[in-house]
Amino acid sequence: MRSTSEQADGPDGPSGEVGGGAGGRPAPEEHAYPDHWEADVVLRDGGTARIRPITADDADRLVSFYEQVSDESKYYRFFAPYPRLSAKDVHRFTHHDFVDRVGLAATVGGEFIATVRYDRIDDRGRPASTPADEAEVAFLVQDAHQGRGVASALLEHIAAVARERGIRRFAAEVLPANTKMIKVFTDAGYTQKRSFEDGSVRLHLDLEPTDRSLAVQRAREQRAEARSVQRLLAPASVAVVGAGRTPGGVGRTVLRNLLGAGFTGRVYAVNPGLGPGETELDGVPAFPSVAAVGAPVDLAIVAVPAERVPEVVADCGEHGVRGLVVLSAGYAESGTEGRARQRALVRQARSYGMRIIGPNAFGIIDTAADVRLNASLAPEMPAAGRIGLFTQSAAIGVALLARLHRRGAGLSSFISAGNRADVSGNDVLQHWYDDPATDVVLLYLESIGNPRKFTRLARRTAAVKPVVVVKGARHSGSAPPGHRVPVTRVPHATVDALLRQAGVIRVDTVTELVDAGVLLAGQPLPAGPRVAILGNSESLGLLTYDACLTEGLRPQRPLDLTTAATPADFRDALAAALADDTCDAVVVTAIPWVGIEGTTEVLAASLREAVAGGGAAGAAKPVVVVHVEMGGLAEALSAATSTRPAPARTRRPTAAAPAPVPQEAPETPEAQEAPEPPDPAAPTRNIPAYPAAERAVRALAEAVRYGQWRRQAADPGRVPEYDAIDQAGAAALIDRVLAERGAGQESRGVTLTTDETGELLGRYGIAVRPALPAPGPDEAVAAAARLGYPVALKTTAPHLRHRPDLGGVRLDLATEEQLRTAYAELTEALGKPEELQPVVQAMAPRGVDTVVRAAIDPAVGAVLSFGLAGAASELLGDTAHRLIPATDRDAAELVRSIRTAPLLFGWRGSAPVDTPALEELLLRVSRLVDDHPEIVSVALEPAVVAPGGVSVLGAAVRLAPPPPTTDLGPRRLPSY
Repeated sequence: MRSTSEQADGPDGPSGEVGGGAGGRPAPEEHAYPDHWEADVVLRDGGTARIRPITADDADRLVSFYEQVSDESKYYRFFAPYPRLSAKDVHRFTHHDFVDRVGLAATVGGEFIATVRYDRIDDRGRPASTPADEAEVAFLVQDAHQGRGVASALLEHIAAVARERGIRRFAAEVLPANTKMIKVFTDAGYTQKRSFEDGSVRLHLDLEPTDRSLAVQRAREQRAEARSVQRLLAPASVAVVGAGRTPGGVGRTVLRNLLGAGFTGRVYAVNPGLGPGETELDGVPAFPSVAAVGAPVDLAIVAVPAERVPEVVADCGEHGVRGLVVLSAGYAESGTEGRARQRALVRQARSYGMRIIGPNAFGIIDTAADVRLNASLAPEMPAAGRIGLFTQSAAIGVALLARLHRRGAGLSSFISAGNRADVSGNDVLQHWYDDPATDVVLLYLESIGNPRKFTRLARRTAAVKPVVVVKGARHSGSAPPGHRVPVTRVPHATVDALLRQAGVIRVDTVTELVDAGVLLAGQPLPAGPRVAILGNSESLGLLTYDACLTEGLRPQRPLDLTTAATPADFRDALAAALADDTCDAVVVTAIPWVGIEGTTEVLAASLREAVAGGGAAGAAKPVVVVHVEMGGLAEALSAATSTRPAPARTRRPTAAAPAPVPQEAPETPEAQEAPEPPDPAAPTRNIPAYPAAERAVRALAEAVRYGQWRRQAADPGRVPEYDAIDQAGAAALIDRVLAERGAGQESRGVTLTTDETGELLGRYGIAVRPALPAPGPDEAVAAAARLGYPVALKTTAPHLRHRPDLGGVRLDLATEEQLRTAYAELTEALGKPEELQPVVQAMAPRGVDTVVRAAIDPAVGAVLSFGLAGAASELLGDTAHRLIPATDRDAAELVRSIRTAPLLFGWRGSAPVDTPALEELLLRVSRLVDDHPEIVSVALEPAVVAPGGVSVLGAAVRLAPPPPTTDLGPRRLPSY
């Protein structure tokens, strides 16, 4: 594919271009190097590349790159044989103004593997400058790297650059035989036109992002990031770098754990201090360096002092290692010097296309029978199972592994990421989303580096399998040492609410994490909140009943089998409960029999028999057991109890036998079908047992709520269209205000005046009742005459605003006399008029005072919030939150999810208010903020909801240049 100037004048371009601009155009003004265009990306095969602008210093790299491109690819690029670049070519392709002419390169190991460039053109296809908004684009990818998704990633980034520089369309000319490049364009999801002219295909792409282009981008992101984690978990060969010559030490421990787990691939020990003739450690080949291995190494476990890690990374990168697990400490957790060392580690590893677990990691485990990888400090390989476990803490990882083992729960894989400088919980979610070996995801997080992306990935994953999260460091006010996270203004409770909105099962402790995990991994989801309780202790049954009520479940009256009940009685009662259509779950309570030995195993067998014989009805209901001082019951229930065969674990792709990367299949969301969720009607497996009723019921309640979310997620609602919305008018007002107030990129923003606020909100159909200033009693009377009685008199001073408890509001003033009296009382009690800034406002219909807010947070994006006005709601934190854009279902849930919601629906005989009008108000605010990213905060306070409508009595809007988004631009890894 070639650019317009190449069509007219050959690859060298017009004779006047070098030094004098293209086509007679004056040489463009030099612009600073745009370092914000630099990005690390994950490619389709799981490797990484760096994308950056091409500069004049890249001449030698460009020549070397071009020499490694095949003649066929060169022909496709220039439409003619072109074996080498001339000096003019090199100059042209390395000198850019970063506005009208831009070139980007994808690099691995510092060398080019692909390039893309655009040249701005006018409507005749000739070189141009702004305000021309079209550009010609051309790619060239080294043959050895074709099929890795490099061109698709470059297109995303060059399109973002072009939009930033005011370019709205790309044009490209491609030979019909160059089908791979045609697919890059046609599969991108942009609006496009295609024609055939003079023996070539002419393509025009509208660069405005569409729902389809965003979906394509995210589908590619998921495949690439999932593959990058898969390459770490299923290597064909592993080298332990830093394996000591004597037993003990971190490296030697990991080496023995690898061998003890029965890893199915090749294992090498690497130690530069090996003596003459030392060729083995623990029976595996030993070498002084990775280079000396002389065979492919897919994964390196790095266990050397931090100061030696750079040379190990270079050794690994230069010899094709695909990933690193860095156990070494001494990085960001140790202070400023360590943070700099961690940044350098990530940059160095990514420059070679490698991803990192760690540093300061505990390790990784994969229990698949054809992998059996224990590249961790865990001395025992966990049993194979259906749980994926991710932690950021080694200590918590050890505790969770031990607790899951005691509960008889097996793992599919385990990752303890330490400082998670590279691979994070987001990457692991991408992998587990469609991993057939994982049914339940458990995450222990101490920080969330990209909450907006995490929420998106968690919502998608939760739609097919449970995601359970416990978050540490909730109340410390800062991220743990070593964790790089964006600054957020959103309270922890708000983040929790948004995670629950995304379907995440949010728990508070690692005990609850395990409790929920073993239930979800071994039992089907309940169809509803109705719970049957049966057992041989009336008191324990009543405790369970109370716990159910506390958790919002609907328990039936406990069935007391009495202390004389035998295991057969338990079996029969459980079978009857499973067949009963009036319950959705069963809690079995048990206390030990007096003087009878061996009943634990018999009881476990009886319960398993009832579950196995329950048929389709029983298979759809979860069963949990509460036991008191019955040692061994949990083990007996979990031992060899699988009544549902685990799905066949087909051999995972490994580095030696990678999954085929489709070259021709379209990279579209439609081509990536969501994985099938576990069949809720399949027979149950392990029956979880708990030593306390409260723990069992809490886990069951989480399953009930998650099941309800899953059912509702199938119909998430819609974003309605409303009349009386003037988006263009609002945009013009916003642009004018920002221009007049001088809000630059560093500005903290501007607050709109009362008139500007009313005008902006009015363009979205949100009317604000006017409030007229009343600097004196005569002005107050004049304002009331203008508005009409009855009126309200209220202060607007910042220290008194929205504080009716301080007496700064007088309502229902029906006459001039009442108004003058109220004015005198107000100023006498609270201060002079110039201090109080009083206003007069027409009375609104009586109703419930509410508060509607929307704000942009750099970490989580736009958030819509709702609650009742007043000190009580503020003290209790009774506010609900949803991400913007909100759907009609989100608005309905916002109104009903606060604890004080009954006040809106006729509490104690009061008249129900107009909740449909309130929901419409919420949706209009959501639409306003979603349409205009310059709006960083909106507050409607109070919004009085009456039986016949909503009246907005106060409003404030703040504008600022749009904040950078962390999840809407082209794919990129977090930068360091």
